[in-house]
Amino acid sequence: KQWYQRRVRGSGDNLIYSASQDRTIKVWRPSDGVLCRTLQGHGHWVNTMALSTDYACRIGAWDPSLQGKTQHGDALTVYNKYKGSGEEFLVSGSDDFTLFLWQPSKSNKPVCRMTGHQQLINQAAFSPNGRTIASASFDKSVKVWDGKTGKFISTLRGHVKAVYCISWSADNKLLVSGSSDSTVKVWCMRTFSLLNDLPGHADEVYTVDWSPCGSRVVSGGKDKVLKLWRS
Repeated sequence: KQWYQRRVRGSGDNLIYSASQDRTIKVWRPSDGVLCRTLQGHGHWVNTMALSTDYACRIGAWDPSLQGKTQHGDALTVYNKYKGSGEEFLVSGSDDFTLFLWQPSKSNKPVCRMTGHQQLINQAAFSPNGRTIASASFDKSVKVWDGKTGKFISTLRGHVKAVYCISWSADNKLLVSGSSDSTVKVWCMRTFSLLNDLPGHADEVYTVDWSPCGSRVVSGGKDKVLKLWRS
């Protein structure tokens, strides 16, 4: 059987992470292509990866919290602001129903193994501030975890079929999820309760994303329609 790469992530720490059906995550140095380390622990395919600095890498030099575009060349400043003084964290999710939390720039040993999902995990995502992780699963739930320790916090229930995708709002206060049940749901992450139910798709919702400014959500699905939602 031929393995192929399922996920690739670029880091502000000058590292590249790749996850595969071979159950591993590999850490690469892009300057010369050297394999730095291999992260092992999952018992099945690795479906998803997320970095605690994903939001900072996405916005680059444009920091919405500053209400405008920063000066040219300030992308590293924005990155360091969101990263903080500690190491970058990585979370991985698998067909083995588990997640692992890593500090891959310094160790090939996991910080912790995160269990609780009853079916395979489709997506994991850090909040923009890196303090919280959300994970979406075929078990119809979204689970919430501490982004530094991996400790379980809460379960969001409301979807009646598999949850395929999730995305955080820029202010860390809301989470949007898309499901096989054709709905998009918005959750309050202070109370871990359902805030809004957004019906409208005629079939499964495959992807959702929140704009960096926080004013729009986009969703797309099997019905071949993209919907734009205003917050």
